[in-house]
Amino acid sequence: MISDPAAIRVLYSERENGLVPGRTFALQPLVGNRSILLQEGAEHLQRRRLMLPPFHGERMRAYEPLVAGIAERELDRCPLDQPFALHPHMQRATLEVILQAVFGVTEAQRLGRLRRLLPRLLDAASSASLQLRMLARRTLNAGPVTSLRPLTDEIDVELFAEIAERRRDPAASEREDILSLLTLARFEDGSAIDDREIRDQLMTLLVAGHETTATALAWTVDLLLRNPVALTRLIAELEEDDGDEYLRAVIAESLRLRPVVPLAARRIASELCADGLVLPAGTNVSPAIWLTHTRPDLYPEPLAFRPERFLDTPPSTYGWIPFGGGVRRCLGAAFAEMEMRVVLRELLRTRTLRAASAAAEHPTRRNVTLSPRHGTRIIISPRSRPAVRPPTHPHRVDRDRPPLTSPPVA
Repeated sequence: MISDPAAIRVLYSERENGLVPGRTFALQPLVGNRSILLQEGAEHLQRRRLMLPPFHGERMRAYEPLVAGIAERELDRCPLDQPFALHPHMQRATLEVILQAVFGVTEAQRLGRLRRLLPRLLDAASSASLQLRMLARRTLNAGPVTSLRPLTDEIDVELFAEIAERRRDPAASEREDILSLLTLARFEDGSAIDDREIRDQLMTLLVAGHETTATALAWTVDLLLRNPVALTRLIAELEEDDGDEYLRAVIAESLRLRPVVPLAARRIASELCADGLVLPAGTNVSPAIWLTHTRPDLYPEPLAFRPERFLDTPPSTYGWIPFGGGVRRCLGAAFAEMEMRVVLRELLRTRTLRAASAAAEHPTRRNVTLSPRHGTRIIISPRSRPAVRPPTHPHRVDRDRPPLTSPPVA
């Protein structure tokens, strides 16, 4: 485990470093054998080049109205003036973004089936009993985990039907969803991505972009409610339509203090020097992301929620790594941050929020993510008057909150 940005830079910039074996056992039942998360070397880079363009630039910004509409509809489902857990609502919203922006599903019955099946699969995959069976499979060389097979088979029927329809659609080139782009994409030799691989990449984008973004949104709201000065300043920026500089800083600071995925390990291909130690080739090395994000030499008052630190000085490339780094940095990082900005903007412009409890939220493990144990319980009311400018007293240090520990991830 390392937390020195210089060592992390060396770890992530060496393209020959590979995946640790446990990644396959943890993710393969969900994403399939052809997932970009499980590919290495030239094969991985080839897929990355093919899949990266939709998540950047004008094409990504074109999704903002879609995300805003989904957020508005989901927020309308939240109860008013009574405690409720926000996290499940964020999960439903981010799932809907995946179904419409990534999968591009429009047929009502198929949408309904996928809305029902995909959460069941993700919930089943995050259960402790399944994690233990997967560990037994790895350590005891046991047979494959088959308990998810009926669910994945049902989902595959829907996904393969959607892929087939998209390939037959003469207007596919005019669509903006990522499935359409994948059916049209070509490798350097002119060949297309086959249906099985498209299915695996769709499931990869679901796993990488659904739970993680929903959890990051829930943590951000929790942090804002316990830091009222930052919340007041953010609301004022949003109501005055004064850009989104502070909103971006809030998200960056939230991802610093509450990284959703705690580890992003590599098996090093050559010797690595880190903090005075020489690690031999073949060693499994992971940045401890939360420890990196709370180094006092990088972030003065490291446990304080101070978005202003991201207004003053941009973080160093390898001192802020909630999305990993190097050639395996999360493909959808920019998309996730855009989605968070749109959802938070919709929530804070139209609702007044307060915490449902004075107790600090604690983390719990959900598959490879660290989620709020109680789902970020809040109370919301319709917003009836403009926010005032924030006071000028300093932000308090978040000392009542326990450190966010990082359990090992297979």
